Amino acid sequence: MKRGSFRDWRDARVDVEDYQELDIERILALLDLIGRGRASGVAIARARARADNPFHICDGRVTRLVLYFDGEHAFADLGLRA
Repeated sequence: MKRGSFRDWRDARVDVEDYQELDIERILALLDLIGRGRASGVAIARARARADNPFHICDGRVTRLVLYFDGEHAFADLGLRA
């Protein structure tokens, strides 16, 4: 997703559907991207707007965040099953 892409959406938000602790330093957040096109008013389809993002945490702070807009790639890169 290119920088500024959320400008094309109104009422855009991210809802956490679930999360999974991968190990002591990583959490996988399963997210739904929700919003409407600014010009068209078309809603983002929840089923197609799923993101799975691993957060790396050290001393209670996020040190790295990897953004995936395709859950299958996230699970494959992490060596997990969807």
